[in-house]
Amino acid sequence: MERQILDPGVGFLALPEFQEQSMRNHSQGASGMEIAEEFTRRTGVIFNDTLLLRRALTHSSYLNEHPEALEDNERLEFLGDAILDFLVGAWLYNQFPEMREGELTRLRSALVRTEQLAEFARQVDLGALMFVGRGEDENGGRLRDGLLCATFEAVVGALFLDQGMPAVNQFIGARLEEAADDILESNKEKDPKSLLQEWAQAQGFGPPVYRLVATMGPEHAKHFEVEVVIDGKPSGRGAGNSKQAATKAAARAKLDSLGFE
Repeated sequence: MERQILDPGVGFLALPEFQEQSMRNHSQGASGMEIAEEFTRRTGVIFNDTLLLRRALTHSSYLNEHPEALEDNERLEFLGDAILDFLVGAWLYNQFPEMREGELTRLRSALVRTEQLAEFARQVDLGALMFVGRGEDENGGRLRDGLLCATFEAVVGALFLDQGMPAVNQFIGARLEEAADDILESNKEKDPKSLLQEWAQAQGFGPPVYRLVATMGPEHAKHFEVEVVIDGKPSGRGAGNSKQAATKAAARAKLDSLGFE
């Protein structure tokens, strides 16, 4: 029996008909068109469906304050996350034919981690193009790694729906090459916590212990500070918009003090 091969650019991954129609019935307005033109100027990417791009740039906080906006970017973020996992894995497989599976996995994790995707977003100043609520904007949301990462993933998801995988590959390919070179040169493919634990064990110490020492900011924009303790001694502090980010920052601070690049 002959198998039916699904085209990943259309069909079951296309926008639902009812949803797409409702989006088209909503006037985007001049500001939305200006955003699309500015996105094209910064990235070279021209969206066929500018409403799809607008949705990719719309944070849930904006939706809360603007009921006329039909949908935020969370579903596109979900799609973009899955696409990036696949695309980066395939890119690494072809780019590094001699690299072992464990190394490929670590490098892929480094390329799709929140901080790296946020850096991709900063390279085109994506934060300035986002639709966010007033509170989120006033609390520095456009600069936060988590929000930038999510928006970048949503843009990838939207681009896939708009033009398919070749367009996504062209959009991300050069960025992956530059980032992978930087990661390999600076050993960033290893999580800073893993590197610090390896160092601690080599010195005869037990595993580093991480302690939450402060929580600041409102509920929707909390900021955490974490301290790393090695051999019973405070050894470094880090801050971030999540406990995980703060923990990594604390480990990185200790590594920096040890001369790790």
